[in-house]
Amino acid sequence: MKTEQLYSIFRNSTGVSTDSRTIQKGEMFFSLWGSNHNGNQFAAQALGKGAICAVIDDPLYETDERTILVDDCLIELQALASHHRKELKVPLIAITGTNGKTTTKELVAAIMAYSKKVHASKGNLNNHIGVPLSILSAPADTELIIIEMGASHQGEIRTLCTIARPDYGVITNIGTAHLEGFGSFGNIVKAKTELYEYLKKTNGVAIYNDRNPLLSEQIYRTVNRAVPYSAPDGTDLIVEPVSCTKNLVVRLIHNKREKVISTGFFGRHNVENIKAAVAVSLFLGANIDDAAAAIEAYKPLNNRSQIIETGRNTIFCDSYNANPDSMRTAIEAFAETDSPKKVVILGDMLELGAKAHDEHLSILRLLNSLGISKVMLVGPVFKSLAGTFGFKTFHDSERLREYLQIKPVEGAYVLVKGSRGMMMEKAYDSL
Repeated sequence: MKTEQLYSIFRNSTGVSTDSRTIQKGEMFFSLWGSNHNGNQFAAQALGKGAICAVIDDPLYETDERTILVDDCLIELQALASHHRKELKVPLIAITGTNGKTTTKELVAAIMAYSKKVHASKGNLNNHIGVPLSILSAPADTELIIIEMGASHQGEIRTLCTIARPDYGVITNIGTAHLEGFGSFGNIVKAKTELYEYLKKTNGVAIYNDRNPLLSEQIYRTVNRAVPYSAPDGTDLIVEPVSCTKNLVVRLIHNKREKVISTGFFGRHNVENIKAAVAVSLFLGANIDDAAAAIEAYKPLNNRSQIIETGRNTIFCDSYNANPDSMRTAIEAFAETDSPKKVVILGDMLELGAKAHDEHLSILRLLNSLGISKVMLVGPVFKSLAGTFGFKTFHDSERLREYLQIKPVEGAYVLVKGSRGMMMEKAYDSL
């Protein structure tokens, strides 16, 4: 079946799903393969739950006219998303980067929602499956699409750009993450700047941090059309920290107007995310009043720069994920907070390959240099290195949780951060 024919079915459906457990009546089901499962095996279950059709790529599971056989379900899902993107005919901005891409995406969506019908990626649906699903969930009356793009190998951003066809693009920053997949920092740079290469090829616009030397160099080397954060609409924009002692307070200055905003974030590193979001939004036609209102109202969720008051402690939750740059930044930001009693709880940083030993040791030295003595570390890498520093260590987050129940922490500011796989959020109910 051709993509155009599949698109006719899509337009008469209520959406697209790849999960037979959560599929809703009237949705199309795509039978994707996973590392441990064959999605074709769940086609009949999806149809039984009311799916309008099941797209399969294994003829063994062809049952009736509701099963649509294609060569490759993933490729067909991506082609369908690309076709839907083409039919929508609205601006699309792609946001990638090592750190801050989800926060930047959420803030741009919040600001632009004051003036446009915005559709943005949900959560971190930012890979070869998540991006197509995000595009396919865009309603017909959408006026602006914001897509987050992630990568752990070269070529992934290029593929996502081919699907999403961005008109505008942002790389928030480039740092050391997924080294196991990329192999080197140079390869990370090549992978992230695939977005710039696409924009050059299509004469799109890159909005970039002109105070970041690496990004500025890549812009001059790669892109035809670029807009700096410092003057996104031709008028100077300044975003600077006012206070970082608990909630981050920032000052916006634009077109001789000044706004001081108390945000829901912690840490001066979020100044760059806020500046990126404001710059992008001003470029897209928003005004500074909407930007200020949206940023002040925004509450971080999902363990990203989130502040939670438990009654016993104030938790600075940044445990959605971690890499050396974001870990270092979070610790330095936490050190600026105003509390006589600080506790740092960190989990291993994953996917660092041969660099794991050195990067974890660097974090331990940073903690030592900042004079933070109350430190709890989770995971085998931290555990193997922490002995000379005298920090408390745990094999996993469950054992940390048990320890905190026996020896509770009270009246403290507590930073919790670690890679997703460390499940550091397990400690929250004991804090």
